Amino acid sequence: MSTPAIHSDALAQKLADSGLRNTPQREFVYDALLKKRDHPTADEVYARVKTQLPGISLATVYNCLETLVQCDLVRAVNFERAPTRYCPNQHPHAHFHDESTGSTHDIELPPGLLAKIKGILPPGYDAEAIELTFRGKAPPSR
Repeated sequence: MSTPAIHSDALAQKLADSGLRNTPQREFVYDALLKKRDHPTADEVYARVKTQLPGISLATVYNCLETLVQCDLVRAVNFERAPTRYCPNQHPHAHFHDESTGSTHDIELPPGLLAKIKGILPPGYDAEAIELTFRGKAPPSR
């Protein structure tokens, strides 16, 4: 069994920069997020990784995801009382959450929009992060 090669050097470097070592489990979890960018929950990641690493536990998947979030490789996306979803897109973007299907989509933001949004903050304040989420329903299929 070989570990996935996609972005493994970048993963190993980011982990090393945080004082952590790379593991096959972290590589498989990260690869599962990169291969299918559908904002999965930890349970969904676990189901994907379990086929390749039958001995992995759900707790290990949660730990790997938390490590990836702490190392700024993955973003945790939360929708009120729903399970946390994970997004590997680290570029500034928004999310659209389809309330009828539960799916989440990345929305690319026009250049300069985040600067305009930060410009409405009270004087002296600075936002380290902006989380912009649209909620609604996709148009009916025709």
